[in-house]
Amino acid sequence: MNYFELFDLDPVFTVDTANLAERYRELQKAVHPDKFASQSEQQKLLSVQRTAQVNDGYQTLKNPLRRAEHMLSLRGIDLSHETTTVKDTTFLMQQMEWREMLDDISHSNAPQDKIDELYDSFASYEKSLFNLLAELLASEQEQDDKSAAEQVRKLKFMAKLQDELTRIEDDLLD
Repeated sequence: MNYFELFDLDPVFTVDTANLAERYRELQKAVHPDKFASQSEQQKLLSVQRTAQVNDGYQTLKNPLRRAEHMLSLRGIDLSHETTTVKDTTFLMQQMEWREMLDDISHSNAPQDKIDELYDSFASYEKSLFNLLAELLASEQEQDDKSAAEQVRKLKFMAKLQDELTRIEDDLLD
């Protein structure tokens, strides 16, 4: 399913989220199961399926990482079940440094300072990855799609690091 078509949006990475939300509300009104309460069972089931598609599409398009994955999937690159690892040695070295910093938090005299430092470092790096990803997805060249897929892999790793940092912070607050 092409969610850009479903929402009548151009298939671009930079989505107008206000327009997306408006289209979501319009589509929800059109396919909501309550609207089909007096219809046949088949019509009710179809309404539930369409509602699920609209919800899935909205969740996909409003999240930049999921949107990028969807765009790549539409271009024939499916990252949802792949096990390809990141090959960028600079990124891998940065990853190791972040892992060490995460491990050091619990031994620090000022753990919140370390946590804040990591959040800032993650945000800065993530911003640069998203900027590059936007450029790559705008080009629609096959080689750029492959590079975009690599950026998505990095961003997925960043999301895992963010989750881990959040868990560490939550544990410290308990």
